[in-house]
Amino acid sequence: MSIDFATLEVLRIHHPAWRLLRSDHAPLVASFLHRVFVVPNVRVMAASDLSEALEDELYALRLQMGEKGETAFPKPALDYLNDWAAPDKGWLRKFYRPGTDEAQFDLTPATEKAIAWLAQLSERQFVGTESRLLMLFDLLKQMSEGSEADPARRIAELHKKRDDIDAEIARVLSGDLPLLDDTALKDRFQQFMQGARELLTDFREVEHNFRQLDRRVRERIALWEGSKGTLLEDIMGERDAISDSDQGKSFRAFWDFLLSSRRQEELTELLDRVLALPAVNDLQPDSRMRRVHYDWMEAGEHTQRTIAALSQQLRRFLDDQAWLENRRIMDILHGIESKALALRESPPIGNVIEMAEAQADIELAMERPLFTPVVKPVIADLALQAGEDDIDAQALFDQLVVDKTHLIRHIRHALQDKAQVTLSELVTARPLQHGLAELVVYLQLGSEAFSTVVDENTVESICWQVSATDGQEVVRSARLPRVIFMH
Repeated sequence: MSIDFATLEVLRIHHPAWRLLRSDHAPLVASFLHRVFVVPNVRVMAASDLSEALEDELYALRLQMGEKGETAFPKPALDYLNDWAAPDKGWLRKFYRPGTDEAQFDLTPATEKAIAWLAQLSERQFVGTESRLLMLFDLLKQMSEGSEADPARRIAELHKKRDDIDAEIARVLSGDLPLLDDTALKDRFQQFMQGARELLTDFREVEHNFRQLDRRVRERIALWEGSKGTLLEDIMGERDAISDSDQGKSFRAFWDFLLSSRRQEELTELLDRVLALPAVNDLQPDSRMRRVHYDWMEAGEHTQRTIAALSQQLRRFLDDQAWLENRRIMDILHGIESKALALRESPPIGNVIEMAEAQADIELAMERPLFTPVVKPVIADLALQAGEDDIDAQALFDQLVVDKTHLIRHIRHALQDKAQVTLSELVTARPLQHGLAELVVYLQLGSEAFSTVVDENTVESICWQVSATDGQEVVRSARLPRVIFMH
């Protein structure tokens, strides 16, 4: 981006981050959103919970500022949230989840950038430069070695690395153990904390880009009047372009790396070891830094849900039967969407639509019907006859009941010792007693009572025993992607 007068003037007027820094309420907006969204890594919050937290914040500020606070913050909390989510502000994203009528709020990437820039304004007690220089040097070496096409030079570089490793092994065996001093440890850990926070910020921007793609697809479907095949070819081409872009490939590689259970265990072990160092404790790191890789996974899962919403929109459009049965309804909805999109670009002045206020139904006493006696049924005096059909009632007693409470207790007990556990490990520790029915209950609990991640690249086989008609034990198995339960 060129830093010239015209570009900066446009950003000053239209960019939400710049508008936030120019706002009179910037200290309130930045501090509150940082405490509620950024610090605990919350991605989405219901309007009732967010307005309650802001109301507490405003109450404390009004007590602190006295009469000046009543003048500075006169509106209710929900009005402030709606104002911050308005198009002329753009500091929050307000939306409704499918099947709910309660508004949800999420932080926009521009607001998170402004908050991150404000955090850098404060003076730091320790500013490290060595780790950044080493990181830049390592990046240059990786690019140089990764783009080298000459096999002889690649082999020479590998031999050099091997000689360096052999020399280091010899020094360690001789008793010479070079250790990082406290300054070097603080320098590198500070660089790690900055990179970890920036990675969470990048996730929100990646999710925003995919959400913009989903919005463009919905607008194109609403305004499309040609053939369905041409529209799908256009949409799938744009989606493939996003997935095959540098940003899409980088996100896919990061997500595959993070889903590896071995990598997660390695990250957990490294974080525990580093956070136990006295030099690192002197920096007073954030307590959430110990589980920052799980925050990365949660943020990446939100991005995956946005991509899934785009695929769901395409599947709904491909449903020919629903298209034919609801053609008239869809034409009306498309007309409403087209008019709504036209109004978004040039909103009219004044009231757009009027709705009658709710009123109580008045029912006069004389309009009520008179009492009508209940008609008693007449039961004929007939003798009951016993049936002659021989019906086996054993099927009524062969019903299976899976105790969900027992399975929940088993999963929580397994998660007490480690941060995550797979479905295969749960079944190995406690074999299935009711076969496939119990396995289905495990999957149901994974979507209702616990946070789960499904690794589509790893397929596991889960086995159980059932009794055959001849009394022999038969082994049954089911193959499904790896399911990981987490805290």
